[in-house]
Amino acid sequence: MNEHRKLKMDELNRASVDEFKQQSKLPVAVVLDNVRSMYNIGSIFRTSDGFAVELVCLCGITAQPPHREIEKTALGATQSVNWLYFDNTVKAIEHLRAEAYRIIAIEQAENSISLNDFAPKTAEKYALIFGNEVNGVSDEVMGMIDSCIEIPQFGTKHSFNIVVSAGIVLWDFFSKIITT
Repeated sequence: MNEHRKLKMDELNRASVDEFKQQSKLPVAVVLDNVRSMYNIGSIFRTSDGFAVELVCLCGITAQPPHREIEKTALGATQSVNWLYFDNTVKAIEHLRAEAYRIIAIEQAENSISLNDFAPKTAEKYALIFGNEVNGVSDEVMGMIDSCIEIPQFGTKHSFNIVVSAGIVLWDFFSKIITT
């Protein structure tokens, strides 16, 4: 006999938007460096809500809510997650650096740190930069980062979808920070 009944929506004990705004957050800002797909943007909002990140920074060509295509995948997370728009990612980094965030690109690069080897400190705040779906994190932004994290991959493809990358990295940070 199956003992794993799916929970109903009213059994999930989800926070309201107001409760979410008041709860403690993962000390992470997600920075989207010229992300072009509104479905990806919405999915990253939804993932950011799921891990209770502090902030999402939308930069450059990255679309801003409200927009039907963003909401299709965000499912309301644009109302719960705090977000800011910057006309370029450099301005976002300058803002976050002034707020004492450590700036980290999620990218395949020389001298990157494997995600499984990176140990976030609970007393620090992190800005995680996810790049454009085709070009990745821009060269200009790569010149401004404090460090770079690379997600280990073992198949024939050279990258994950940006939403998958965000989910992997945010889960890793969440599990390492919350459980320490």
